[in-house]
Amino acid sequence: MLDIPLLSGPPRPVRRRPAPLRIEIADPAQRAEYLRIRREVFVREQGIFAADDRDRVDEDPRTVVLVALGPEGEVLGGVRVAPVPEGRDIGWWSGSRLAVRRGARRAGGIGSALVREACSTIAGLGVLRFDATVQLGAAVLFDHLGWQRVGTTTVQGVPHLLMQWPIDRVQRLVTGTKSALGGVLEPFGRAVPAGAAGGPGAARRPRPQLGGDGFVGDDAAPVPGADLVAACDAILPAMVDRDPEWAGWCGVLVNVHDVAAMGAEPVGLLDAIGARTVREARRVAEGIAEASRAWAVPVIGGHTQFGVDPSLSVTAIGRTARPVPGGGGRPGHDLHLTADLHGAWRPGYEGQQWDSSSTRTPEALQDLAGTVRRARPAAAKDVSMGGIIGTAGMLAEASGTGAVLDVAAVPAPGAAAHGDWLTCFPGFGMLTADPRGASRMGSRFATTARIGTLDTRPGVRLRWPDGVETTALDAAVTGLGTA
Repeated sequence: MLDIPLLSGPPRPVRRRPAPLRIEIADPAQRAEYLRIRREVFVREQGIFAADDRDRVDEDPRTVVLVALGPEGEVLGGVRVAPVPEGRDIGWWSGSRLAVRRGARRAGGIGSALVREACSTIAGLGVLRFDATVQLGAAVLFDHLGWQRVGTTTVQGVPHLLMQWPIDRVQRLVTGTKSALGGVLEPFGRAVPAGAAGGPGAARRPRPQLGGDGFVGDDAAPVPGADLVAACDAILPAMVDRDPEWAGWCGVLVNVHDVAAMGAEPVGLLDAIGARTVREARRVAEGIAEASRAWAVPVIGGHTQFGVDPSLSVTAIGRTARPVPGGGGRPGHDLHLTADLHGAWRPGYEGQQWDSSSTRTPEALQDLAGTVRRARPAAAKDVSMGGIIGTAGMLAEASGTGAVLDVAAVPAPGAAAHGDWLTCFPGFGMLTADPRGASRMGSRFATTARIGTLDTRPGVRLRWPDGVETTALDAAVTGLGTA
């Protein structure tokens, strides 16, 4: 319950400069003072509770208490934020027990500052849903801060509003990594004059779509006239510069998994390395070579250039007579996630890159890469920089559907905040779609779970244990269209 006493008072003719205010996570003494202020507000002033307002949230070790401190370090008020369901943290938190000391209320702005800091705090904790139960008198404050009204309820017989802080973390992620693709790649599918290929004044004809018919937006592309597929991925230059061996390893990892997502067996790699010095290029090559041995895929060629800014791109070639499309899903299909939960955050990339591969045996890595090839689902996509949610959006977009994900059903490592896991780049994660009950995905080195369904509504929605759905993506991810 997020309660705010009315912060009103008589108008003052002279506007004074507010006293310095800082907000921080409470230490034990500050926490005790915050509890005392709460009792003053909710028990003695408002009479909402008979004797004490403390509850199980106060005993949860995950609960974070934020306090507003005055010029002398005195506690002026506070608020707590905590996970909603007991047990595993699935990225659903609430703010509650916001209280400001009676004598500090005329200064103004303390409640607003605490709410803003609570929103900032949960953003750093991998939270994807943030709720509050707000007294009617405080609703205007929350409206002003951008909160959304989603319902009504009563607490101890007192009317309250159910409110929600809009979290656009996933939308911002795909906007920064995927949403421009349709426009950027439009020339490859645009109608062009046939005369450009011979014959002035000839009628316009379309170029073939990227990937070919049925494979728009896939992780790899079928090679026309052959039983081959090819994938090409570049590694961020900053990673090549900062961690060259890891960049080389990842260059192989992402390409092998892109080929594997189409049910193909990887058969060869090519690389293009740019480096300032011979030593830097050698370090990247060592990472590529180690990964090549681990996945048992030979490097068959490439290009190397010195005296340039760091860069790396890798191409993988795979073989299959029947590629699995990323756009093969249909409304009503189940969505499954097969993920390797082994490992830890890569140092320096916490919350962004989960490293399950560098400590796996070649046997495990090769078995994981064969999951789609063995199961042959209706649709498959390797979890990429859009994370599990963004990748689900791309699979749905290519399939001409939407998707709803059951947040609590998503398997996740215990060491990863759920919101981070749903938006990170995992070492191995494969999303697949199949008719209900038909999935055969699995590996003894991974966990497979049904995490949602495809439907006819655009975008991706998150379904929470209380049945509420929140919008993670409100439209198509890439703009490339359906397959």
